[in-house]
Amino acid sequence: MFSDLYNHSFRHLLTELHDRITREQKTFLVTINPVIYMQGKKDPHYNEIVHHADYITPDGIGIVKACQLLRMPVKERITGFDLMNELLHLGNQHGWKVYLLGSDSSIVSKTSETIIDQYPDLVMAGYHHGYFSNDDQIIDEIQESQPDLIFVAMGCPRQEKWIHDHLGKFEKGVFIGVGGSFDVMAGEDKRAPQQWIDMNIEWLYRIVKKPRRILLIPTLILYVVEVVKELAAMNSVVAKRKVVQKKG
Repeated sequence: MFSDLYNHSFRHLLTELHDRITREQKTFLVTINPVIYMQGKKDPHYNEIVHHADYITPDGIGIVKACQLLRMPVKERITGFDLMNELLHLGNQHGWKVYLLGSDSSIVSKTSETIIDQYPDLVMAGYHHGYFSNDDQIIDEIQESQPDLIFVAMGCPRQEKWIHDHLGKFEKGVFIGVGGSFDVMAGEDKRAPQQWIDMNIEWLYRIVKKPRRILLIPTLILYVVEVVKELAAMNSVVAKRKVVQKKG
């Protein structure tokens, strides 16, 4: 999966997405972190869904560090929250339409209000909470409103599976799973201070603020094990090549 990561700058990605929206080219983008990576390891179908995305960007610092260890460095980290905000800013300049799907009814409503307030030239095409069993109404709303940006905040793996399963029903739009971004935008959660982000310990801040996230630590440990295994396999291949070259 590391070799499939988007390896250009954040600005370059925004330019590409702007172009795809202008051409009404439907797009599925996944921002991958260690939790999504490990979900793909244990769920082959989900792994296939992620690989069907048009873009896979390195979200978590754990992904960025793993790429460095595996000698496949990426240009920079591109988080779902940052990407969402930059696309909203860009959309505000061009009068794009946005649709929000996910979280509970209160949070998605607050997120919509925040976006309308901060980006007055955007068009709020609609929104719906993530607690539904029948998605016909949601599909109808998106088909009718034809939004340019569709942010889905239902957590991994549900958000990516929903996008993948229904993408073929829509004519256009950039679809992105953004996890807990609505909580932050609605003011229900806080992102780590910039100093924590710069020190690459945003994950620790999240655990401190929400101790239940400590339950993710076993998954993160397994992720480290997987990266070490990939590194060992890569080094083994390199060693074998050197032996062959010496014999030749």
